[in-house]
Order: sequence, then structure tokens, then C-alpha cells
Amino acid sequence: MRLILILIIGVFILSIPVGAVAQKPRLLVTTDIGGDPDDTQSLIRLMLYTCDFEIEGIISSASGTPGELGKSIIRPDLIEEIIHAYGEVYPNLIKHRAGFPTEKHLLSVVKSGNPMRGWNHVGDGHDTEASEWIIRCADEKDSKPLNITIWGGQTDVAQALWKVKNTRTEEQYISFVKKLRIYDIADQDGIFFEIWESFPGLFYVLNKAPEGEDKRNAVFRGMYLGGNEDITSLDWITENVLNDHGPLGKLYPVKTWTAPNPHGVMKEGDTPSWFFFLENGLNCPEHPEYGGWGGRFHKTEEDYYADAVDSLKGETNARTTVYRWRDDFQNDFAARMDWCVLNEDDANNVPLVDVNGHDINRPLVIHGKPGRKIRLDASASTDPDGNTLLFDWEFYPEAGNFAGGLNIKSKGKILEFQMPHLDKNSAVHIVLRVTDNGNPELTGYKRIILLNGK
Repeated sequence: MRLILILIIGVFILSIPVGAVAQKPRLLVTTDIGGDPDDTQSLIRLMLYTCDFEIEGIISSASGTPGELGKSIIRPDLIEEIIHAYGEVYPNLIKHRAGFPTEKHLLSVVKSGNPMRGWNHVGDGHDTEASEWIIRCADEKDSKPLNITIWGGQTDVAQALWKVKNTRTEEQYISFVKKLRIYDIADQDGIFFEIWESFPGLFYVLNKAPEGEDKRNAVFRGMYLGGNEDITSLDWITENVLNDHGPLGKLYPVKTWTAPNPHGVMKEGDTPSWFFFLENGLNCPEHPEYGGWGGRFHKTEEDYYADAVDSLKGETNARTTVYRWRDDFQNDFAARMDWCVLNEDDANNVPLVDVNGHDINRPLVIHGKPGRKIRLDASASTDPDGNTLLFDWEFYPEAGNFAGGLNIKSKGKILEFQMPHLDKNSAVHIVLRVTDNGNPELTGYKRIILLNGK
């Protein structure tokens, strides 16, 4: 772990990158593609971010929600269709960013899951190509966690866990589950509590509205509900995805079910699951309580993570934890769609944010004594395209547990303020957004965490 010592006006500041940063996060996706078209939407967007992950599996689980299709099927062919379209734009994508996987690699990790779903289909005799692949990926000698995003049902993941727990020693099982981080959209197969009770030790984020509440209150619904919904409209999708953006964009479905969003176009209810693991300077997956593009979560008494709420412009709910970033992630999507067809000199790229010499995509952690001056200097931030940069420093109260306020007012490169009094259990989160004036406008982030000085 890298340590940076900075002495600023009598304040001893310790900067600690939280976790490894040099390698890409590992990602395994399970999708119920073949029902609601929003899975197709989410997978198309993910194709443009495959350069930011090690894509280890794309699993076709039981299609649709329970009872939606009237039959039990899987649709890996729909995944392969999207990958083939990705392969057509791949030669242009790699002009803009190194690390995009080949079409051949992505096809090699498409695996078929169980068309049947539920706890009755977990156990002896229910192994699938998908469940075996999950075990194989987790068993790889890799120090990084295997991030599993469940867009549909959990049955194949549960089967993998069942087999390991019932065929290995307790020590081997514990070692296995420590490698996993699971982000589950909506407990679609209705077996979360069976999973939680049967397989102890999991790192598990359950993105679902609390029992008894309107299901539309879930964190993931902030992808398309609340905030500026105009940028989920047919006009926006047509301009930025469908028209003149190549064969991948042409596959993007334009009809799904988004009420009360009036547009009925972009839903992408599963996208927050992999947003959560994207290293962009804001997200911090080992701390779901920090919040980011994939939403914010609190740890329950049972020790899993459940939906948290944010307040923004007079509205307080779980959706806010996602839609507060929608302008940024939609612009980012539009820019990457441009990568499919534009030359390097004609496309826009995200600013590179540097605060106090800390330019990696992890939080800058500062220990300071109460009343001392804190100086945050982002002057070294740059834009790959030479665009003008705008700086916006924001106190994110829900991300920490600091009960007081923090008066920070600066749109400049430098922010100075008095260190507040923090107890040993308190933290203050400041998010710096650095936005260029390109087309579309793109935003880079730096999260700064203030802790009581030592």
C-alpha cells in the first residue's frame, strides 16, 4: 500500500490509497436476457466498458422474470449477437483505449445457465455449465476478488456455492467465499434469504426495495427514475446511440417499461450492478456505504448490504443514490458510443484528476487535527484533449457519518477550509467533480476522505 506524506500549513496529512489499483477489476455477469429488453440495453453499454474490466464470464440465466415468458428458457444467442456487433466496432474502439477484449475472448466466456429457477433447482444433480464456470473463475490464483453481478436469477450462483460447500472442507469453503463480491438486482428468483442462511461469509449487496415498500423505490431504479429523465428519452437515445454510431448502437432496444418515467425507452435496471465495480475515482466497491454510480448501501444487522437513501434537491430516497450521477454517466455513455465510429482526434475523453499529487482512482485519505487549515490542490489535473476544465467540490454527507456540516464553497482548482472536529468513528467525504467543455462534457472524480488526525 502506497503512502504519501504531505505537510500542509501545520497539518500532518496521510494519504492512503484504499486497495490495489494497478489491475482491472474482475467481472462475471449473469443475465436473464430474453425477457425485458433492459438486459440487452445494459449489455450493450457494458461492451463499451469492457476495457475497464477483466470480463471472466457472461452467463445466460433463466430468461425473464418468473412467469414472464410462460416457458423456461435461456438465450445465450442474444448475448452472442451483441458480442458480434461489438466485434464490428472493436477495431475503432481500440484506437481510443487500450485493453478492449477481442470478440473471440468475449464469446469464449459466454456460458449457459439453468433454464429452471429457484431453491428447488439448487443441489445435487443441478450443476450447469454456468455454475461450474463460476467455480472455475473463483478458483483462479488471482489476488483480486471475483465481482459477480446478478441481473436476473441467482440460481446458478447458488448452485456454485452449494457444490463448493458440500464437496470441500470448511476451510476450503471459507477461502472460496472470501474471493467473491456479489451484487444482486432485486432477488429475482426469490432465494436471497436461503442463500444468506446457507452460505455464510459472503460479501453481498442486495439492491431491492425494503419489504412493504413500492418496488420502484429500489436503488437500481435511479437509473431511469428521478432527476433529469429527459436524458433517457427516445430523442436522446436516437442522437447518441442509434443514429450514426455503428452496428452495436443499432441493437439498442427503444421500448421497455419505465413508468412513471414517461419515455418508456431507456431502463437499464441492471447497469448499476457493474457501475458499482467500475474504477472511476468515485466508486469504492469495498465500501458500499460510500456511494457511487452503482448506488449507496448500508450494512444490515444480518451483515449484508441493503439500499440506503440520499437527499438531493428536496428529495430523499434510494433512487437518488444513482440518479444524482446520471448526467455524468449518460455523457460518458455518449462519448463511448462516439468511440465506435470517430477517430481519436474527434472524440472526447475523461479528464485526469489529481489532488495533492494523488492521481489514482482511489480515495485520498487525509488525517487532520481540528481547526487546522486543509488545502486541496487539483491544479495538476489535466484533460487528454486539451479542453478547459471546471472544478466542483461537493460535501457528500451521507457517505460518511459526520453529523455536522461542512461549509465549502469553491469552483476553483484549490479548496481551503478548516478541519472539522471528528471523533474516531466519524469521516467526512468530499467529492471533486472535474468536468471538461468537450462534446459531450465528461467528468472525472476524486473522493477525499477526512479522518481525525493521529
